[in-house]
Amino acid sequence: MDPAQIPIRASTQDHLPIEDIKDDVVILKDGSCALILTVSSLNFDLLSEKEQDAIIYAYGALLNSLTFPIQILVKSQRKDISSYLNLLKEQENKKKDSPLISKIIASYEKFVSEMVKKNNVLDKKFYVIIPFSALELGVAPTLTSLFRKSRGLPFAISFILTKAKDSLYPKRDHLIKLFARVGLTARQLKNPELIKLFSNIYNTENEIQPYQPV
Repeated sequence: MDPAQIPIRASTQDHLPIEDIKDDVVILKDGSCALILTVSSLNFDLLSEKEQDAIIYAYGALLNSLTFPIQILVKSQRKDISSYLNLLKEQENKKKDSPLISKIIASYEKFVSEMVKKNNVLDKKFYVIIPFSALELGVAPTLTSLFRKSRGLPFAISFILTKAKDSLYPKRDHLIKLFARVGLTARQLKNPELIKLFSNIYNTENEIQPYQPV
């Protein structure tokens, strides 16, 4: 057969470890799962020395109290201010009958745009991943790689989800309470948010481009 006639079945998904995202849980190809929390931030530098010490102590106590593994992800990307600058442009156009106000808005728009370009303003997102190992399903370590290659889960998705939720939900609730004590808000990412997160991670072309004034 002509090699050119052989259909190419490979796709990006074949090279990703993710099998599915269902019920706000990430299911990997070896049967392991993960639940992801998005966590708010605080401006540590604006706190007093006593407040900083209290936060450090509380965060240390939080980590020391954990009886299960977690992963912490900090994702940075250029701040997207395009919608804000477009709003300024609209206001500038609406004030054409007031040249002075229109000029002030245009000057402010230029200032914000140049400041972002020069300082490379970053938007930081903080996530905590709670893993559910395939070992908790009773899958031997030597078999996990085989399931990845065969593109088949070790058990039905419904069974895996039930087991994963029984393990992950108590850990999730415990972490949310612990973060609240530190003054941080944590919540579980939903399906659309998970899809968007992984889409941004695996598609580098989705990076925010510098704003170009009209």
